[in-house]
Formats: sequence, structure tokens, C-alpha cells
Amino acid sequence: MSNSATDRAPVPQTIWAARGRHTGPTPEDVVRRTLSERRASGDLDDFSEPPVPEGSTDRVFEARWRAGGTITVRARLTLVSVPERPGHEWTLVAEAERLWEEAWPSPATLFWPESGSASEDGEWDHHPTVPGLRFRQVNALPLDDKEMRRRLRDSAREAWCVNLVVHEAMTPDERGRLPLARLLPPGLRHRVIEHRATPQQFRAVNWALKDLGVEVPRGGAVLLPPDPAPAGYDRQAYAVRSVFLDGSEPAELVTALRDFVALSRPRPRGLGEALAGLRDNWTLMTVQEELERERRRVERYREALEAMTKSRDLYREAAEQAHEALAAYRDSPLPVLPEQRPSARNQSPLQQLTRTFERLRLPAWGQRPENPDSAPETGPERETEAGDRM
Repeated sequence: MSNSATDRAPVPQTIWAARGRHTGPTPEDVVRRTLSERRASGDLDDFSEPPVPEGSTDRVFEARWRAGGTITVRARLTLVSVPERPGHEWTLVAEAERLWEEAWPSPATLFWPESGSASEDGEWDHHPTVPGLRFRQVNALPLDDKEMRRRLRDSAREAWCVNLVVHEAMTPDERGRLPLARLLPPGLRHRVIEHRATPQQFRAVNWALKDLGVEVPRGGAVLLPPDPAPAGYDRQAYAVRSVFLDGSEPAELVTALRDFVALSRPRPRGLGEALAGLRDNWTLMTVQEELERERRRVERYREALEAMTKSRDLYREAAEQAHEALAAYRDSPLPVLPEQRPSARNQSPLQQLTRTFERLRLPAWGQRPENPDSAPETGPERETEAGDRM
């Protein structure tokens, strides 16, 4: 998981985000057809398909609509081909002008068809990373305990969606076997993965949930903790003691889901990049928005030009001061410093040794040193001695 500041920032409450996988060969055709139908029916104001870099297999779609008739919502869906998994992964991020309301239409059904039946075009509501899991469906937990544990652990790592584990107190009838997602508000409906445990799996499912630090009450439900969990998160606070699988609205569960989604938690991996793409690379603008964008661009150019002009003036002033200082230095007479003999402590060891030899001044090789006491005798005595020897 990324540890960047962007990805670790809290999820804005104006954001609706989800990820999934489409199993068909050409999901872009499904999205284009659905968007065209939504625009024709008035559900969308407009949509577009921005260009992608040459050679890229990704596809990007933008759409805008007015939630509640007045609140502008901008959304961006990205399709990415993943070689190791069949189909295409999709990422959908929508941002409203104010806090998101769960009663607003689900952005997923504005880009994708609402039908949940299989078709030759494929299905769009598969879990992005865990095979076999689907939104809007009841996902029976595996009978093997270790496989059940692995599935719940892998599901909890995917923080884009909400994982709900429901335990059946008794075998439900036809109404009870229907997914609870159909009873949820539209804003929650396509963000919830419903895991269902049979009455006989009560012990096994709580054993599988042990690593996550939560338990499901008998005949109740529990929300798996987000990854990463926010500071001070209470893992026991999102357990619902009773969920009646009789087709009635699960009011207590809806309240827990709403509180859970509203948590201030760090962004899951990839949401920061998707949100930046929505905000920074948005192309579907109205005339008023384009004018406002150009005004902001002109203002940025003006500020940059003003900064460049100020920097140029400062550089020119500094250059003039430097020239004046140089001219004053050239015109001033140089001071005459008295000659000073370097002191011994400022001399190097070699210079000190040289000066020591100069003081000694040893005589040349083979010459006798002059001794005042042995100086040659002169005068009458020396001349008489010389005459006697002759």
C-alpha cells in the first residue's frame, strides 16, 4: 500500500468512489451505450470521452449531472486492462459540490446498465481483485474453513468497498435469500459486498474473522474494518445484533453502514491518483467554466510576468551597484604597507632549518679554522729566528 501523503490523506465527504471488474470483451461499448441512454433520458447533462496517450489501451469517460436537480456532480470512469485477470478493471470517482447524500442516484448506474442478468456483453459488478465476489449479489461463504478465512481476509484488504458479513439465524425463505443491497439507499447499493454465512457456519465464520478482530452476532451482521483503519477505530462498534431476512428494510444496518462510510479514514490505494485525474484533467466544461478557467490562466500569467519583471529590476539594481563599487575600487590609491620581516613562528620548519645553517656557516673542506691564539708571529723576534736558521 502506498505511503505517500496523497494516498494517506482523508477521503473527502464530497466523494463517491468505487472499483470493480467488467468481464466482457468490450466494456467501452457498454459504457458509451449507457451514457447515451442516460443523456437522452435527461439523467445526464452531458458526457465525453477524453483522448488517451497514443498506444494506451486505457479508456476514460466523463459525465456530469445535477443531483437533486441543483447540485452539480462530476464523475470520471477509467477502464484498465489487467493481463493476469480476465476482463477490465474499472475505477469510478464522482465529486459533488457539497457533502454526498446517500439518497442521490448511484454513479455506477449512470455509467453501467442497471440489469444484473448475464449477457454476451459481460457483467460489470464483479469484485476487482477477489474472484467470485460480486456487488448486488449474495456471496455465500466457502464451506472450507481455511478458504473462508482467506476470502474474508483478502476482501478486507480492498478498502474501496464495504464488506458486510451476515449470519443467517435460520434458513431463509425466498425473500430472505435476496441480497440486502436492494434495500439499501442508492448511494450505498453499489459499494457493499455482502458475504452470507449459513446457520451451520456460525462458529466457522467467527473463527475466520478472528484475525480481523471482529465477531458476527448470531443472526446479525458485522462490517469488516477498513484497511487502513482510522485512528481510534472501534472494531466492535459496527456489529448489528439482528438482521431480519424477511424483505423488510434493515434500518439498524443502514444506520451502521451510513456511519461506517462517513468515517474519516485514509484514502485507499489509488484513490488519490483517480481523484487528481478527475480534478486536474477534467475536459467536460460549460461555457462559463471555460471562461473562468481562462480567467484563472490569465491571472497566473500576469502574476508570473510581474514576478519576472520584479526579478529583472532587482538584478539590474544589483548589477549597477556592483559596477559602482568596482569603479570606486579602481580609482582609489593602493595603501603602501611597511616591509616586515616574517617572524619565526610564521616560518615553515624548512625555513627555520635553513636559517640555522646560515648562522653556523661551516668552513670549506680542508681549511683550518682561524684561531686568534695561533696567529703567525711577526716583529723582531720572528725575523731573528729566521736569520739563525739560515
